Amino acid sequence: MADGLTEAVAEARRRYAEANPRSRELAARAARVLPGGNTRSVLHVEPFAFRVVGADGAVLHDADGHDYVDLLGDYSAGLLGRGSTVAGVIRDVLDRGWSYGAMSEPETTFAEAVVARFPSIDQVRFTNSGTEANVMALMTARYATGRDKVVVFDHGYHGGPLYFGDAGAPLRIPFDYVVLPYNDIGAATRAFEQHGAELACVLVEPMQGSGGCIPGDPDFLAHLRALSTAVGAVLIFDEVMTLRLSVGGAQQLLGITPDMTTLGKYLGGGLSFGAFGGRADLMGTFDPARGGLSHAGTFNNNAFTMAVGAVVAADLVGAEALATVNERGDRLRAGLQARFDASPLPFCVTGWGSLLCVHPVASPAEIDEADVRWRDLFFHDVLDAGHYTAPRGMLALSMAVSDDDTGAFLEAVERFCERRAGLAA
Repeated sequence: MADGLTEAVAEARRRYAEANPRSRELAARAARVLPGGNTRSVLHVEPFAFRVVGADGAVLHDADGHDYVDLLGDYSAGLLGRGSTVAGVIRDVLDRGWSYGAMSEPETTFAEAVVARFPSIDQVRFTNSGTEANVMALMTARYATGRDKVVVFDHGYHGGPLYFGDAGAPLRIPFDYVVLPYNDIGAATRAFEQHGAELACVLVEPMQGSGGCIPGDPDFLAHLRALSTAVGAVLIFDEVMTLRLSVGGAQQLLGITPDMTTLGKYLGGGLSFGAFGGRADLMGTFDPARGGLSHAGTFNNNAFTMAVGAVVAADLVGAEALATVNERGDRLRAGLQARFDASPLPFCVTGWGSLLCVHPVASPAEIDEADVRWRDLFFHDVLDAGHYTAPRGMLALSMAVSDDDTGAFLEAVERFCERRAGLAA
C-alpha cells in the first residue's frame, strides 16, 4: 500500500493548504527574508508552517481562525502554559525598567532556587539557551581537566551545534568526540578502557529528548557515573528537557549525581533561558579571584528572565505540580500505546512523564527505519482534529493541559487508527 500511503499524505497536505490560505501567504512573505521562511528549523511543516497569532492557557489561535489544543508546549519550554503569574512578573519589570548592564536582586534569588533544587549544583551561571549552557559546560570540563576528548551519544541533541544525528554533522562544533550508542554499557566500558586518560567529560541526556524521547537505562547512567569517576572525567547531565520530571530533575529520580548539570526550557517561564552549574571547584574557574575563565553575555542576566525564573523556581513550580503533569503524561502514553496495540498500524510510544514521542514503527528499536510518511500523516490528521504536536511526533504537556484535553486527543488517535488501518496492509 505504499502508493496509498503516499497519496494519503499528499491529500492531507492539500487539505491543510486549502484550510490555511492566510498562513500560506504569510509563509511566502517570510520565505523572501528568512531561509525556508523560518529562523527555527524544527518549526517547518510541509507544505508550509501555520502561523500562530495568539494563545491562552493550552490553546493556540492561528492566522486562519483555527484553535488547537497545544500538546507540544514549545518543545518542553512551555510547561507553565500561559498563566497570569508570569505575565504579571513581566509587567512589574516593565514598570521598573530593564537593560541595566548591572546586577539585580532577582538574579541571586533565581540562583539560590536553582542550587536548592538540583543535587549536583553548588554554583550556577546563567545563559540565554540550553545550547549555550551545554557549550559552556563542555568548555569548562575541558579547561578543568586539561583534556580534549568528549564522550557523546548517537542521536543526542544538546543544541544545534551539538546534535549527533546525521543531519547535525555540518554545523557541529569540532571537538574531539567519542560517539557511542546510547544505553550500551559494553560500548561505554570499552571506550573508557581505550581513551580513559584522554577524556575530559561525558555529555549525556538522562532521556534523549529530540532523539525520540528515549529514556536512559538507569544501570547505563549509573555505569557512566562510575566510569567517569574512575578516570577523572566530568559527568555532565543535560537536563534541559528532563528537569521537568521532578523538582531535582531526572538525577533526583535516578539517585545519580553528575559533576555538572545543564538546564533550559521551562525554568525561564517561556522566556529565553539556559544555565550550567556543578561542583564548586569546577564552577570556581569563573570566579575572578580563583579561576582563569571569563563568561560574557549581554543577556545572561536579563531582567525579564531573572525575575520570572526566580518566581518559577522558588514559588510557582513545586513537587506537587510536577507530579500532576508527569502522571498525566504517563497515563497518556499508556493510553496511546493501548490504542496502537489494538490497531494494525505500525506505531509505538516512548517517553518519560510529561515528555512523549509517537513513532511510526512497531518498537523503539526500529526508530531509525521509520517511514516518515506515516509521521507526516499522523501530524496532519491529529492537527485536523484540533491537536498540535510536533511533526516528528513529540509531545510535551504543559500544566494547562487537562485530562479532558488528553482524553480528546486519545479519541482523535483512535479515529486515526481506524481511518488509516487499510494503509497498513
